[in-house]
Amino acid sequence: MHRSAYEQMELCIREYLPAEGPASGTYRVVDLGSRISGKQTRTHRALLAKHPIDYFGVDVQDGPNVDAVMKKPYRIPARSNSADVVLSGQAFEHIPFFWASMLEIARVLKPGGHAFITAPSRGHVHDAQDCWRYYPDGFRALAAHSRLELREAYTDFPPQKGIWHDYRAIDRKAAYWGDSVGVFRKPQGYPRLTMFAVRELAVWWANRVGGVDGVPLPPPLDGREQCGRPKSVPAQTSEPAPALEQNPPRSMAG
Repeated sequence: MHRSAYEQMELCIREYLPAEGPASGTYRVVDLGSRISGKQTRTHRALLAKHPIDYFGVDVQDGPNVDAVMKKPYRIPARSNSADVVLSGQAFEHIPFFWASMLEIARVLKPGGHAFITAPSRGHVHDAQDCWRYYPDGFRALAAHSRLELREAYTDFPPQKGIWHDYRAIDRKAAYWGDSVGVFRKPQGYPRLTMFAVRELAVWWANRVGGVDGVPLPPPLDGREQCGRPKSVPAQTSEPAPALEQNPPRSMAG
């Protein structure tokens, strides 16, 4: 994961996850999309090193930092109402039917549990499948669809010149991706039966379709550049994250 996303997740953990742990003594943490690749070294597991945790990393592919491979891309291999925290960092842009994944996150969370999601709002096409970019209203829509409470949503937009964003002022090492961050909480009175019907149909269909592989990209029209999968996957950087104080200021809803 890139540096700014790592720092945004660190802020979420600092604000919403007390280091002393829950009443049960240990946080049950599910990390959706936990696999690291290439020269990457940053993990959410490392961010939680000072917390009492039972960490469970899941991904559709096996690899470093993965405890369980998801046999179906839209079914998290964890019991319902079992997780205090679900993390997903820089994975949602690669999930074709992300609304089904969000319903699964809601299923896995305990009432009162939190989900921290980071995803880019801009940046180049990357990896073999790159479907979406996110804004705060997108997280509002996910909260409405999943019936989770939205505690915070923001995007790291570039500086402004009047009403326009000054994209030339972007720091390519940090703000280049324009991270969007959503913090969700499962309410105590979650509509379990209603959402069971909504979720099971959505997840069944998403798993049946699988993804976008069955829809080939058409050739570009004359004079138009091809948009879609890159010819090669850009190399991932592994420089250490800077001190947290270098982040742009933002408001937290404690």
